[in-house]
Amino acid sequence: MTVHPQPQPRAADRPRRKVFVKTYGCQMNVYDSQRMADALERDGYLPTSLAEEADLILLNTCHIREKAAEKVYSELGRLKKIKERRAGAGRATLIAVAGCVAQAEGEEIIARAPVVDLVVGPQSYHRLPEYLGRAAAGEAVVATDFAIEEKFASLPRPTAGRTRARGVTAFLTVQEGCDKFCTFCVVPYTRGQEVSRGVAQIMDEARRLAEAGVREITLIGQNVNAWHGQGPGGGRWRLADLLHAVAGIAGIDRLRYTTSHPIDMDEGLIAAHRDIAALMPYLHLPVQAGANRVLKAMNRHHSRDDYLDIVARLRAARPDVALSGDFIVGFPGESEAEFAETLDLVDAVGYASAFSFKYSPRPGTPGADLPGQVPEPVKAERLARLQERLNAQQFAFNQACVGRRTDILIEKPGRRDGQLAGRSPWLQTVIVDAGAGRIGDIVSVRITGAGPNSLTAVVDR
Repeated sequence: MTVHPQPQPRAADRPRRKVFVKTYGCQMNVYDSQRMADALERDGYLPTSLAEEADLILLNTCHIREKAAEKVYSELGRLKKIKERRAGAGRATLIAVAGCVAQAEGEEIIARAPVVDLVVGPQSYHRLPEYLGRAAAGEAVVATDFAIEEKFASLPRPTAGRTRARGVTAFLTVQEGCDKFCTFCVVPYTRGQEVSRGVAQIMDEARRLAEAGVREITLIGQNVNAWHGQGPGGGRWRLADLLHAVAGIAGIDRLRYTTSHPIDMDEGLIAAHRDIAALMPYLHLPVQAGANRVLKAMNRHHSRDDYLDIVARLRAARPDVALSGDFIVGFPGESEAEFAETLDLVDAVGYASAFSFKYSPRPGTPGADLPGQVPEPVKAERLARLQERLNAQQFAFNQACVGRRTDILIEKPGRRDGQLAGRSPWLQTVIVDAGAGRIGDIVSVRITGAGPNSLTAVVDR
């Protein structure tokens, strides 16, 4: 009797595994999560918004703020129950911890939470399918080596289908890591030294995004304006050169970049705000504090006057530019008079928006060992005063937009039926009637109302 082999199911016919991704923290983590999802899709995973139905649960973590690791362990406690329930139903689930907590904690994560199958640092995502294969075979995998250049070269290109699903705006990583070593910050230890992505890779990804319908690209990096590379003609490019090149791609109508360090705001980049029409008049430029002694203790490499001079030159080049910033209150040794200098700097600049935090000691950073740690009640009181000032400035900036005519990029449906949500050049959410256009349209509008966090508008006919 002849035995004929049974036909094997085609890859397309096999049940697809599902992955649930939870992202914490910055735009870089959002980008990394998307690229990991791209790699996993090629490995047979489909995204799901429900951890309970996932074959792989991936936490992409952030380590910037206090107690970040403890929040991850708390979440892992919840996920352990999901893993046990699925195991009881005969369905295996892998749990992976990625990102900066993974890089900082490493082996400690698996020691404290044996439910975790894989710990993978930010520079090892390109090998994720390989690591998952080892984890599925029963190995507890910890991958936290630094190899940023290899990661940039190996990550899969974004697919048109996945890009369209994400919308008409996109982040594009051009730089990772930090060499500044601010004394409050863990980034140099979790992301490594500053590394710039190659021009050809960046341009290829930008073109693919444009072909998939993206109209606004934000170039991102820990110190994005430290980016540098070799241009097609062999000359040395800085970020301004890259912005000019990306602005020339058909379909890309808007450009942004974040996050910037003041000492890398060169004249060419300031001039780019004047010369590139697609570059939106909005800049996130962290200062952290307003007193020179505190800035020096933070190892910021710039003074208060340096920062104010950059703001003045930027506004001379682009008068309608809006500024956003980062602030830390209660850095070790900060006096009440020094905190008052921060408030004074806020008044001098006038911010359209800002992020502010109490100083939290990060283990392994020089700031954690400095004398003069400020009591928590003092930090909380100063933060409240600073946020009151910043919130008032944001509301005043929004109110000043009422009556202004501008273009918005329609991004998504509004929260209410019959509405669409767009984005102004100054990164504000703008609500318009659904008849204003379609998602992806750039529409001329007149601003009719302003709240603390958003604007309303009508089509400017």
